[in-house]
Amino acid sequence: MSATIQPDAIHTPLLNWYDANKADLPWRGASAYRVWLSEIMLQQTQIETVIPYYKRFLANFPTIEALADANLDSVLKLWEGLGYYSRARNLHKAAQQVTHDFNGQFPSDVKTLKTLPGIGPYTAGAVASIAFGVAAPVVDGNVIRVFSRWLDLEDDVTQTRTKNYLWQVAEDWVPAERAGDYNQALMELGQKICTPRNPTCDVCPVQKICQAYAKNTQTERPVKKKKPKTPHYDVAAGIIRNDEGKILIAQRPMDGLLGGLWEFPGGKQEQGETLPECLQRELREELAIEVAVGALFVKVKHAFTHFKITLHAYDVQYRGSSDGSDAPQALDVRDWAWVTEDDFDRYSFGKADREVIKALRDRKHMLL
Repeated sequence: MSATIQPDAIHTPLLNWYDANKADLPWRGASAYRVWLSEIMLQQTQIETVIPYYKRFLANFPTIEALADANLDSVLKLWEGLGYYSRARNLHKAAQQVTHDFNGQFPSDVKTLKTLPGIGPYTAGAVASIAFGVAAPVVDGNVIRVFSRWLDLEDDVTQTRTKNYLWQVAEDWVPAERAGDYNQALMELGQKICTPRNPTCDVCPVQKICQAYAKNTQTERPVKKKKPKTPHYDVAAGIIRNDEGKILIAQRPMDGLLGGLWEFPGGKQEQGETLPECLQRELREELAIEVAVGALFVKVKHAFTHFKITLHAYDVQYRGSSDGSDAPQALDVRDWAWVTEDDFDRYSFGKADREVIKALRDRKHMLL
């Protein structure tokens, strides 16, 4: 593999196109805190989805100090619906670290930025270049696609060797001047013109240097190995009511999937057990409680990054603690609470559980 394109053939036409066509985004020309916030939110998430979250987040946490001082639950609640919740937890940790270790001033060099929670090579390069003008490279999905086409790269971009090569190309090509604009131009080119399907090559500002365009192989780049079939799991959850009509919710452990979010407790069905049996077992393991599982209330289908689930939510009656104590025990959960349906808005839930809440409110409305 060798990059035969001269950087000077890229910089001028790409930056001219960017100057004339760049999107008007709320984080353009902003402080390092705001650039960092936008980059974290934009990981795995579309711009249109991010903008209202970004504005709402800044309205509540206008400075990094305000974010550092915030309660994690309030951060997760504002993040609710944006997904990939580890981003929110790391955002909170990084804000505290910047506030305590760097007097609230973001470090400007890539090496130090990468020491902050949730900041990898891409985000470090983006913040350093966009906020501070450092000639730091970035490689994300858009850049991989653009470079693969410019170079007509036949190598599998999911392989470590190819990824390392593309990072080296990005470092070789990033200009000393206007590095932030150049990096944003690359990403915007991938979003608007060099799209995954049906790229509009006829209006591409760097069409002349694109080797895939010259060979008509655009739709074959980038090369990726075929993804394995996405696994599916059945999950049982309980809408557990006590004699007062309150509902038991549990907070997930901080270090796992959807860490720190609240849920209707339950878990994944194991081979050979029915869903009600699964639910009873999970509730003993997580909360040390006994229940009577009633009728299936609602089924919710949801896709995560690497697997899919069908959540089966049952109406459940609380029978007491397994060990004879007066309350549930936080065995495999971070916390638990008895709440009313009106209390749900105070807690942050994942998408599947929010669908259950919606169904509960719809049922309540129908009964009124």
